[in-house]
Amino acid sequence: MDWYNEPPQWSVQERTIVVQAGATTDFWRLTHDGGLRDSGHFYFQRHTGDFQATVKVVGQYIALYDQAGLMIRIDEANWLKCGIEFVDGIQHISAVVTREYSDWSLIRPEQNPAALWLKLDRKGATVEVSYSLDGQTYHLFRQAYLSQVETVDVGVMCASPVGGGFAVTFEDFALQG
Repeated sequence: MDWYNEPPQWSVQERTIVVQAGATTDFWRLTHDGGLRDSGHFYFQRHTGDFQATVKVVGQYIALYDQAGLMIRIDEANWLKCGIEFVDGIQHISAVVTREYSDWSLIRPEQNPAALWLKLDRKGATVEVSYSLDGQTYHLFRQAYLSQVETVDVGVMCASPVGGGFAVTFEDFALQG
């Protein structure tokens, strides 16, 4: 796996990736404030064709918009990220699809989960985003068109857009297909 915007600290041991997200890092494009941000941390591998990616995410979210999860990336203007995003002191389940402009979808769980499991299913140009609060039962959260491009980068991402950074652990990242 390779880094796009390597974080200040990180380690990999067996099936666990521990990352310290850097301060004022983000992936966001044009919508809302017109800003272009492509400084978040993305640990990825290249994949061609359909796939399923899964991971368990445990973060120590501190500041507004602290985020961690999965990402599919074609280039700076075409990507999808999903996971936890810390908004108003609550961990929201989040997805952003960017095709030149970023959008944003949120689900507010009943309580801050200790962990979140994520699953991305890519079938052609379509990506389905699912989440689980127990690692067993997944719920479809979003289905989106991303791109017809065959080869994409897939992996884990984190960012701290307005904060000083935070620690996140990714467990059992798997890419099948």
